[in-house]
Amino acid sequence: MPATQKPMRYGHTEGHTDVCFDDSGSCIVTCGSDGDVRIWEDLDDDDPKSINVGEKAYSCALKNGKLVTAVSNNTIQVHTFPEGVPDGILTRFTTNANHVVFNGNGTKIAAGSSDFIVKVVEVMDSSQQKTFRGHDAPVLSLSFDPKDVFLASASCDGSVRVWQISDQQTCAISWPLLQKCNDVINAKSICRLAWQPKSGKLLAVPVEKSVKLYRRETWSNQFDLSDNFISQTLNIVTWSPCGQYLAAGSINGLIIVWNVETKDCLERVKHEKGYAICGLAWHPTCGQIAYTDAEGNLGLLENVCDPSGKKSSSKVSSRVEKDYNDLFDGDDASNADDILNDNAAKTPSFSKGIINDGEDDDDLMPASSRPRQRSHILEDDENSVDITLLKSGSSLLKEEEDDDQADNIHSLPLVSSQRPFYDGPMPTPRQKPFQSGSTPLHLTHRFMVWNSIGIIRCYNDEQDNAIDVEFHDTSIHHATHLSNTLNYTVADLSHEAILLACESTDELTSKLHCLHFSSWDSSKEWIVDMPQNEDIEAICLGQGWAAAATGALLLRLFTIGGVQKEVFSLPGPVVSMAGHGEQLFIVYHRGTGFDGDQCLGVQLLELGRKKKQILRGDPLPLTRKSYLTWVGFSAEGTPCYVDSEGIVRMLNRGLGNTWTPVCDTREHCKGKSDHYWVVGVHENPQQLSDRCIPCKGSRFPPTLPRPAVAILAFKLPYCQTATEKGQMEEQFWRSVIFHNYLDYLAKNGYEYEESTKNQAIREQQELLMKMLALSCKLEREFRCVELADLMTQNAVNLAIKYASRSRKLILAQRLSELAMEKAAELAATQEEEEEEQEEDFRKKLNAGYYNTPSEWSQPRLRNQVEEEAEDSGEADEVEEKPEIHKHRQNPFSKSANSSDVSTIKSGAVISSNQGRANPFKVSANSKEPAISVNTGRSTNILDNMNKLPKKSTALNRAASNDKSPVIKPLIPKPKSKQTSAASYFQKRTSQADKTDEVKEENPKNLSSETPALSPQNTENQRPKTGFQMWLEENRSNILSDNPDFSDEADIIKEGMLRFRALSAEERKAWTDKAKGGAASDGAEAKKRKRPVDENNETERTESQKEKAKENQNLPKKRKPLDLSTNQKLSAFAFKQ
Repeated sequence: MPATQKPMRYGHTEGHTDVCFDDSGSCIVTCGSDGDVRIWEDLDDDDPKSINVGEKAYSCALKNGKLVTAVSNNTIQVHTFPEGVPDGILTRFTTNANHVVFNGNGTKIAAGSSDFIVKVVEVMDSSQQKTFRGHDAPVLSLSFDPKDVFLASASCDGSVRVWQISDQQTCAISWPLLQKCNDVINAKSICRLAWQPKSGKLLAVPVEKSVKLYRRETWSNQFDLSDNFISQTLNIVTWSPCGQYLAAGSINGLIIVWNVETKDCLERVKHEKGYAICGLAWHPTCGQIAYTDAEGNLGLLENVCDPSGKKSSSKVSSRVEKDYNDLFDGDDASNADDILNDNAAKTPSFSKGIINDGEDDDDLMPASSRPRQRSHILEDDENSVDITLLKSGSSLLKEEEDDDQADNIHSLPLVSSQRPFYDGPMPTPRQKPFQSGSTPLHLTHRFMVWNSIGIIRCYNDEQDNAIDVEFHDTSIHHATHLSNTLNYTVADLSHEAILLACESTDELTSKLHCLHFSSWDSSKEWIVDMPQNEDIEAICLGQGWAAAATGALLLRLFTIGGVQKEVFSLPGPVVSMAGHGEQLFIVYHRGTGFDGDQCLGVQLLELGRKKKQILRGDPLPLTRKSYLTWVGFSAEGTPCYVDSEGIVRMLNRGLGNTWTPVCDTREHCKGKSDHYWVVGVHENPQQLSDRCIPCKGSRFPPTLPRPAVAILAFKLPYCQTATEKGQMEEQFWRSVIFHNYLDYLAKNGYEYEESTKNQAIREQQELLMKMLALSCKLEREFRCVELADLMTQNAVNLAIKYASRSRKLILAQRLSELAMEKAAELAATQEEEEEEQEEDFRKKLNAGYYNTPSEWSQPRLRNQVEEEAEDSGEADEVEEKPEIHKHRQNPFSKSANSSDVSTIKSGAVISSNQGRANPFKVSANSKEPAISVNTGRSTNILDNMNKLPKKSTALNRAASNDKSPVIKPLIPKPKSKQTSAASYFQKRTSQADKTDEVKEENPKNLSSETPALSPQNTENQRPKTGFQMWLEENRSNILSDNPDFSDEADIIKEGMLRFRALSAEERKAWTDKAKGGAASDGAEAKKRKRPVDENNETERTESQKEKAKENQNLPKKRKPLDLSTNQKLSAFAFKQ
């Protein structure tokens, strides 16, 4: 009769689990990573006796009423069996012992540890010890020779050794069979070897996909046992008590049984979830095999190698149906996993005999009273696949199938009744809901939440069932102790409240309990009962609100005071939630994942006055075969999450709300079993960090002693970060991503420090300049232009200077063109913004009124004095224009006025942090409406408004459908010396270029480049101060003394110091000189001034248009040879 695979059950928490039988076979004994030894009367025992032996138990052995365990405190302990009374410590190691075994008569034990040592100890007298040294890595497993002559050991150093017990110095033989590794956790196989019982004739060693058998004394490899179904490495072997059969378990959950004499494969059984088999024990009297997996589950095979089933290979065909069922079988699983749910349904099994093709399910005879699954089997026809029962493991499952597996399967003898099987991707069990910052529910002492506000601990033991709340900042609230009579399971903590929730029971419904400690009234608590059969699965707190997601796929919102607000449906079962300010972050199951992957979706909502949904069920990216472990917000309000592979991802608002990996915590772990438990994320550049707790050999920390929080620096996964280029690229984009929150805060009206943004921009531009310099040295000029496209206009100006000084003339020309494009784009953007603002203002102003010209529909003058100074005729003509044109002339097109050219040049390179350009401002020395975009941020926008000249209307008439009447241009009065000086010394980013161009172009090129200019332009020229004239003549001296000066502000500052050092007479002389020049210019202007003929206005406008077109083609005058470096570079950079 073929073997029967009983349904597996939960035994211990996930991790390595060991199993053995007692001497009579009446009990199954298991130990696991929870530190418990459990004694099972049979697999259906719902109340096994539990003995706690330590924090973790790695191995156990039982004989003669002595239970020996290898425990995580580096000791080998003895307990009485079955009482479980401690009976002392047999021996100690410096690190964990990995395996412990009894000899045949139970008088000795052998133990191997991670400190490379093997010890043999007398059970009755532990002082009698023998130590075997020779392995160069941790010891994996041990096995006593039944005759007590030899001891076999396997190690991570790749060797299998046989020692003579009588002489601890003698190693009989050593075989290099295994793959080398540095720790047990990294070993591909734990290589549980075994001697043949009674005779000890053969030593069985699992190596890769076969079992090697070595003959005693000669140590020759007699033969190997293998099977075509074995696709992964074998982990463990065990002999039947009679020594005739050998069972082996693989790391992908396959159990194979051979007849050693005939070398025939008798049984093949597949683990229902494919977990690694790490414990295997044969019943001492009957055909039962108990096995455990790496996830803490216990299983049992019955009727193994029953006499009716002991057939030669020629009889395999009569059991092919059974082989297929065992290989792809998935029994109804009752095991509970800490991380993953198993909601698979159950269906009846079918007979193990030969089944005819025409049989229906009704004709199938059950193999046992317990229903069994028919996983991976096609029912009725070849096109209907029953995959509802297929299961896959968690992230720890790494199952790989060989390409030739199908061929191997079909190489077996087949019968006509064989049905095809499903061999596609297997669905992944859904992840259970969890609260970020919490540890598993089964722990008696656990964290309910650990976040940036504080810590909530839960104690549920025999002495106490209580909750402790501790705040990081005690000024928020003092520590609190709460009784936990309702058995709260989830909690959250904010600056305002403590939120708790419990599951429903037979008598009570699920409850949401809020302790609103920040309330100003005397009632600090409220409790809400959920509807019947609706359990709260996840909760979170925000600013002024609380949220609870329930098993009914509903999300319920409450105010912090307990008022019920909106309720809406979730698209799938919730996984976790987080809140921050007005933001609510929800992660849920979008569907079923396959091959170990979770299929999660995310919603991001803003619950302010204008409620809106930012992310609408987008997929949540996770690492392959991983699950979600933490969800939350950075301290600055950016959504983040962490998966089980330690990857921290953050929402990149600057790239269409995509998710960017910003840190790999596993890079900082020392061991493979170590993890970091994330509790918070900060984006502030001074503390750009991931707050987490290091956990050695675990995924979460214990509550005591209090864990220490570590800070991990963020690092984006860019390529070639070992090179200078890769490092700077990573630093630049990291700075960009981690300052996106500033734009978000500004957009949503929150306050933030302007200095932080300025510092970030400065850092980014410095990195771009360094990368540009590096590319320039490597002759990568195209790359330089790409980098310059990311720069601000100020940085592009510096890049132009760098390229010019590096004699990269083509690059400098390209960069100058780029600078002009960027300036034009900036001007257009600002114009659009101002048009929108102006339109909004007019709509509000004119709401409910007839749209007639008014003082609000006209541009404001620069100041009241100028407004009064205009003659009445001109003012009347201005009033004829009913509305302002909202089209701006390109400030970089050549015009008929040299001062326009100069304004264009000076405005071409503009810093990104300048104030907006005034759409009503006209250049003081020009008839052209070239708008200066250098308006300082500190000036009042109404102080900078001028009446729009006629030329603007004429030039934009083609683009505008308005038939506005032609009006005369206004002639603003020259500003006073004080105003001119104040504007001159006003902090402007592009002041250097502007000063040079005004100085160079206006006096020398005005007459030659604009021969047909109206004499009115001379009135518009700004009179120079004595300091300006002195600075013009002494600029070259300052630059020669200070060659490192690149900013005009530095030159002016140095010039002011030198000017003040002059004697009073010299300063007065320069001032008089400036006054004299201004007076003579004014006198000439008066002489040339003549009244404007209104009748010829249209003709003059048209003629000026033609002259402007002609002058666009005029070549620029050659610059004098004694210009300063800045003047030369500026002139070159913007030459058209």
